[in-house]
Amino acid sequence: MVTVSIIEDDKHYREGLVNLVNDSGYFNVLHSYPSAEIALPHIIAHPPSITIVDIKLPGMSGVELIAAIKESLPDTLCMVCSFYDDDEYVFNALKNGASGYILKDSMPKQIIDSLKDLHQGGAPMSRYIAKKVINTFQAKHTHPKLSELTERENEILHLISTGLMVKEVADKLFLSHHTVTKHLKNIYNKLHVNNRIEAVNRLNHI
Repeated sequence: MVTVSIIEDDKHYREGLVNLVNDSGYFNVLHSYPSAEIALPHIIAHPPSITIVDIKLPGMSGVELIAAIKESLPDTLCMVCSFYDDDEYVFNALKNGASGYILKDSMPKQIIDSLKDLHQGGAPMSRYIAKKVINTFQAKHTHPKLSELTERENEILHLISTGLMVKEVADKLFLSHHTVTKHLKNIYNKLHVNNRIEAVNRLNHI
């Protein structure tokens, strides 16, 4: 059987997921954990084939856990199972090593099918998540050039891409929070994006 570890802080959902996976006849849950801190040393000591990780965990986040798992165990597959479908969560998870991303409202059969797909080399995603990824990919090839941005807008975009928050950018450039926010809105409009994650993706793929 293919071994699975589950990291989920909601006790009832975690127990339901354990039962679902064990009853599949294809997978076997090695362990389940309520937090990343408890899970990580056990996973490294006893690597499963697959980890199912929630994004929002107490303490270390699911994204941080995935990054740590992939650093120590590059062959262990990670799939996110979460209620959160925001761009920031989705793309950070994928960027840090998640090979799949499904939503918790998926039907039980979809969850098991996603695990099978993942184990067979696929990249399972809930339909909404897949559409989001495709739309972002397509947008990368249709947006205006960064040359349309002013020198100040380029400067702000580069600082945002390093992970700085708006307040930190404002302090670094000796600008007001309002001024930086206004520049960001101009950047979003010129690049045809809706948020900072998409804007940074534009920067990284030009």
